[in-house]
Amino acid sequence: MRYFIQLSYSGTNYHGWQKQPDAMSVQEKINSAFSTALQTEIDVVGAGRTDTGVHATKYFAHFDIEFELKDLDQLIFRLNTILPKDIAIQDIFEVHSESHARFDAVSRTYHYFVIQQKDPFLVDNSYYIKNDLDLEKMQEATKLLFNHKNFQSFSKVKTDVYTFDCEIYEAFWTDLGNRLQFQIQANRFLRNMVRAIVGTLIQVGLHKISVEDFDNIILSQDRRNAGKSVPAHALFLTDISYPNHIISNL
Repeated sequence: MRYFIQLSYSGTNYHGWQKQPDAMSVQEKINSAFSTALQTEIDVVGAGRTDTGVHATKYFAHFDIEFELKDLDQLIFRLNTILPKDIAIQDIFEVHSESHARFDAVSRTYHYFVIQQKDPFLVDNSYYIKNDLDLEKMQEATKLLFNHKNFQSFSKVKTDVYTFDCEIYEAFWTDLGNRLQFQIQANRFLRNMVRAIVGTLIQVGLHKISVEDFDNIILSQDRRNAGKSVPAHALFLTDISYPNHIISNL
């Protein structure tokens, strides 16, 4: 039988989602907690990688087990007791045996946060930039993302992917008063893509490159032309969408 898990985590203390031989990962903690609670070896499959330090407010994974799970609310309670305080399970529900947390996802949404005034309550999960940013120019450049499919310019250089094409569904900045929020949704993302896009848009906001330069950077399909990747601690994976036949109870 196959079950989906909805969870959230702070990535501060972890080397990303995916388990690694010499570093602590979120997946490793989840595997250990489920194996303890269910008294059988469980290996969860995540919806995708998140890099070291990146957070997830709504993440999904799945696992297989030979017997039906009876009291899911009690299981969730027990798991949250076992897990560290920076990982939480919100839901567990049965799905079709062929449903897949990674391959069936139809979109993912990320938020990135920027602050321009030092704030001790936001600095741990926002990127602090002292210089003024031209938000209007950043919005103008952001709209150009919809004109493109190939985002190799914003991809980690040494990465094994079959294509650099992504379909962006939404991308915009919001002024929240005490911080700026960048929101982007796409059918898929390349490694480091969001952080590289934000880093390059910030270059536009600082008037170091023009809106036209931003467009040309995308067209160049060369990572060396884009801005630096902004820090991971301000990036949040906030949603993963699935077809209704998989997630009908959310």
